[in-house]
Amino acid sequence: MGNRLSSITTRTGDDGSTSLGDGSRVPKDHLRIQAIGDVDELNSNLGMLLAENLLGDVSEALLSIQHDLFDLGGELSVPGYALLKEERVAQLDAWLAAWNADLPRLKEFILPGGSRAAALAHVCRTVCRRAERDIVALGKAETLNEAPRLYTNRLSDLLFVLARVLNRANGGSDVLWKHEC
Repeated sequence: MGNRLSSITTRTGDDGSTSLGDGSRVPKDHLRIQAIGDVDELNSNLGMLLAENLLGDVSEALLSIQHDLFDLGGELSVPGYALLKEERVAQLDAWLAAWNADLPRLKEFILPGGSRAAALAHVCRTVCRRAERDIVALGKAETLNEAPRLYTNRLSDLLFVLARVLNRANGGSDVLWKHEC
């Protein structure tokens, strides 16, 4: 992981392949590259969420998560490499318990929306679920550590809870689904 990019345009991917962190090359539509891309997209969406006016503890948590996601991308880029620690999954569990404890119990499904920040958290949640699906698919095709799957599963739950927290912080509430019979 010590190599730094000195040139962004290398033209080595013009043939539809890309390099992994171990130097091996795979097609750009490889399951591993799909998972890495989804994690990168999630991290970018979290950056958009962080551009909102958020509660300090939420901002700190999301910034920490962005670092974790960079580690997760690094782990995915090197087959057999472990970078994401179990303690990071435990941290997500702790945040989940703390933020969920203050929320009213849900009796109905909720729609993504409410405040702009909450809507962005829901977008992050759905991208996280896609990343999780791709990580599960990769784990079926190749040996993969457990932490990436656990982390993305927990993170999507946390992002759901954070959307609810952010709606309340902005003076709103959940947007309840109304089923018409």
